[in-house]
Amino acid sequence: MPSDNTTAQTADQTLGQLAYDRIRADILKGQFRPGSPLRLQALKERYGFSFSPLREALNRLQSEQLVVSYAARGFRVTEISTTEMWDAIETRILIDCEAFRRSIRRGDDDWEGRVMGSFHKLSVCFERNLKLGREATEDETTQLEDRHRAFHGALISASGSNWMQVFSTQLYNQTQRYRWPYFTTEGGNVFLKQSYLAEHSQIAAHAVARREDEAVAMMAKGFRRTGEIIESLLKGQDEVARGT
Repeated sequence: MPSDNTTAQTADQTLGQLAYDRIRADILKGQFRPGSPLRLQALKERYGFSFSPLREALNRLQSEQLVVSYAARGFRVTEISTTEMWDAIETRILIDCEAFRRSIRRGDDDWEGRVMGSFHKLSVCFERNLKLGREATEDETTQLEDRHRAFHGALISASGSNWMQVFSTQLYNQTQRYRWPYFTTEGGNVFLKQSYLAEHSQIAAHAVARREDEAVAMMAKGFRRTGEIIESLLKGQDEVARGT
């Protein structure tokens, strides 16, 4: 039988994972603004976890660059900037495009099924949200984001490289921080309507047809176009803030 110490350690690890999942989700969804403090007492009151799992979660998030730590001020949400966004996008292109190319070369029938199946789920959700006639709720946006993540995960799932998939996930999270607000705000509706459903369809079609150059080029183009839209929206916010 496991000892009391082992049981307690397992429980702490489980709580640490839960704390990590919830704080990470709220950071990615913009519930915590960039640069805002993440005080342990406030997090304890918000989530109901003790300090130990919260510290574990914050340290993990720091390793993923979603959180920064200052000796005198504790933890804060990492700031955002267009420079940082483009760094994440261009690095994601390096990782995801190579992983995608390898998947096209290595993927079998099961991989093709994952690609087309995940695209179908994404397209159904996307088209449903476009017909809402209102801003999407958080649950509706979360479902769309989850299916978008699943589609991109399927594209590179036959790369044969665990490290590429790990780095891809971290870079996806970084770019999600910039993308999420524009799914739910007025600017987000513009982004949603221009969010390349046809382009995603073509990426999937090129992939299963083993047209790797076309597929990879379209993936890179989509990443950069998203960055351009978000950059224009960020500049618009800056102009409003300056009163220009």
